[in-house]
Amino acid sequence: MSDQPTVLPGTTHLRETVRLRYAAAAVKVTDGGTACCGPQPVEVDENFGATLYAADERDALPAEAVAASLGCGNPTAVAELREGERVLDLGSGGGIDVLLSARRVGPTGKAYGLDMTEEMLALALDNAERAGATNVEFLKGAIEAIPLPAHTIDVVISNCVINLSVDKPAVFAETFRVLKRGGRIGISDVVADDALTPEQRAERGDYVGCIAGALSFAEYRAGLEAAGFTDIEITPTHPVADGMHSATVRATKPVPADASS
Repeated sequence: MSDQPTVLPGTTHLRETVRLRYAAAAVKVTDGGTACCGPQPVEVDENFGATLYAADERDALPAEAVAASLGCGNPTAVAELREGERVLDLGSGGGIDVLLSARRVGPTGKAYGLDMTEEMLALALDNAERAGATNVEFLKGAIEAIPLPAHTIDVVISNCVINLSVDKPAVFAETFRVLKRGGRIGISDVVADDALTPEQRAERGDYVGCIAGALSFAEYRAGLEAAGFTDIEITPTHPVADGMHSATVRATKPVPADASS
């Protein structure tokens, strides 16, 4: 397992702002409302949330899990999950992707959810109980320091969360570490056009709204390559702001020529 993530200068406030934003969203759902994620001042619409899931998927889950959906895609479909696999959801929130993953991998598989927010974890545990899911486990921690051993996960998924990290190279490195050789990622995230500077991304929306912290297509690819991933595919699916896209991200942890190394 990894040690605690290194907190870079100037990022402590940003990390706490993100935590408070999603803690408040969890409390709102627990109190009977709906959460929302999206850029400001861009209107929150069908680009974010539960409408990005098929109706039969939404109908099979507790209403609270659906209401807490904050993502920009459906990573459980991107990852093409199979029976018996072990899946990890980074930034699992209210648990919608963990519960969908648990259904796809079946009783011989397992779905983990990792979140840093106590309120979201409490909501996710309640949703898992309502759904009668027995092959799930929720962990408290940071996605920059995943509290799981190396080489134990078949698939890592995430839904519009990596853009919120203040240390994305650590997220990519940790994801690579916990994956088995030959393991893969299936991620939905917000990605910026390569021509947009960080300042221009910030003009289109704030950090907690999933916009200002987004990597460009080239930056995302470079970050995954630096961590060791291969077979990288980053495909835009729909716009979320001018020059900003929801995208699917796929990549593989290669099997070394000498697999025993």
